[in-house]
Amino acid sequence: MGNYRIAVIQGDGIGPEVTQEAVNVLKAVGERFQHNFTMEYALAGGCAIDACGECLPAETLTICKEADSVILGAVGGPKWDNVPNAQRPEKALLGLRAELELFSNLRPAKIYDALADACPLKADIVEGGLDILIVRELTGGIYFGERGYREGKYGIEAYDIEAYSEMEIKRILKNAFEVAMQRNKKVCCVDKANVLETSRLWRKVAEEMKNDYPEVDLSFMYVDNAAMQLVRNPKQFDVMVTSNIFGDILSDEASMITGSIGLLPSASLGEGTFGMYEPIHGSAPDIAGQNKANPIAAILSVAMMLKYSFHLEKEAEAIENAVKTVLEEGLRTPDIFSEGTSLLGTKEMGQAILAHI
Repeated sequence: MGNYRIAVIQGDGIGPEVTQEAVNVLKAVGERFQHNFTMEYALAGGCAIDACGECLPAETLTICKEADSVILGAVGGPKWDNVPNAQRPEKALLGLRAELELFSNLRPAKIYDALADACPLKADIVEGGLDILIVRELTGGIYFGERGYREGKYGIEAYDIEAYSEMEIKRILKNAFEVAMQRNKKVCCVDKANVLETSRLWRKVAEEMKNDYPEVDLSFMYVDNAAMQLVRNPKQFDVMVTSNIFGDILSDEASMITGSIGLLPSASLGEGTFGMYEPIHGSAPDIAGQNKANPIAAILSVAMMLKYSFHLEKEAEAIENAVKTVLEEGLRTPDIFSEGTSLLGTKEMGQAILAHI
């Protein structure tokens, strides 16, 4: 029996609805496998602005730092579009990543057989299923490098500098190799080494680290080719690891291959086992409070937490299998509904998944 303390940030819009279903599933897993999950709720995002006047209260950071892991709902919405930039709800997400030292973002892209028709690619390309994990460096690179304006050859020009240290590269590659060992033991490092010096350093470090993981098949691919291969032959990939900007783009491309962002979870990890887990979708304020949101991404985020933070493989599989079963039974929320399937609301989908835990 394990005891785990979970910080729960429900967020804005549909965040509280889908997060509640994820918490319900986590409690059911605890009962079945005899684990004790203690939830401590905290505010971040727009709801925190309304309640406390700031998007990321100090109390929330304290709760998160004292927890074993964090469950996060989506934040933001048009209600807070006019607040000062430093206090926009989305700044809470960046603040959480920075304060919790979360440098690695794991974004799976998986196609379930029952939803193969939702994939925009030809059926023969994804026949037999698809299961890719993109590992994106989250706190370095061009998004965090030196930037500004200067006088250039043709007048005023803007610049953004891409920079990576060996330490930053090593720690994200270590995450990629480690998760590959739990999967099919294949890592593709995506870069632009024919042009960028930073990419050449990524390759050098990856080649050196390969010696520590002799079972892993390491390959390299230029980012432009990787973008093409994701739609041409995505099944060739297992784990893809890449820089912040390339990962930002490729993970969104991969998510669209699955046909619905309402199904996709994500994890943000640091050193050790601590992590923050969230669905990749937004707060969808247009359907908030209407029992229409798909809770599957939030529920699968809990499965990722069990797998990557707590190393509870059987418990994670119980959730994944429950999701697979309800989809095979033809149960659907509005975002994935089609003729011949059964339409359910957020709560009803959560209850259907609970029934199979």
